[in-house]
Parts: sequence; C-alpha cells; structure tokens
Amino acid sequence: MGNTATALTEAVYYILLSLVEPRHGYAIMQHVEAMSRGRLRISAGTMYGALSGLIGKGWIEPLDSDGGRKKEYRITVAGREALGAELERLRELVANGDRLLGGGEIYE
Repeated sequence: MGNTATALTEAVYYILLSLVEPRHGYAIMQHVEAMSRGRLRISAGTMYGALSGLIGKGWIEPLDSDGGRKKEYRITVAGREALGAELERLRELVANGDRLLGGGEIYE
C-alpha cells in the first residue's frame, strides 16, 4: 500500500462494505448497525452527507430509480479499490499489534 492512501473513517468503511450489494440509505444504516453488532449507528444526516461525499469521489453511484422513493446505491470499481486499500491498512495495523503484544519484532 502506498503512502498516499487515506484512512477511511469507520462509518465510511462500513458504508462501502454495505454497498457491495445495492442498498438504499435506510437499509445501509441497518446493515452497518448489524455488522457492527450495534456498536456503530449512523444517523440519517451523517448517512446522506457521506453518500453525497462518496458519490463525489466516484466510490459509489446511485442506481436508476424505477419511480420508487428509495434511491439505491452501489459501490464502484474505484470504491472497491479504496475499500481494498483500507482492508490492507487495517491488516497491517493488526499484524503490527499482534507482533508487539506477542513479544515479536514489529518490523520485518
């Protein structure tokens, strides 16, 4: 992972993860809460602000509406790349923590 990668907030990470399958805003909020076992609850204001920002970055896209009120979103290729980079970053954090707490060398 390059040094240019930016850490995602936990909410953005879970929103992107939720959009591996298309979902509307309220369904994303429910999915995030379920994945985090109730630890992370995203308010409607935070959710729709985050969706707008993620669309602006090209990480998610709205799906064409069939006339219904609920707009669905899905992750884009760029969003999957950002999610993958974050997962790699998190794995590095955990591996370093495991090495330190296990008494091993931090750096390889």
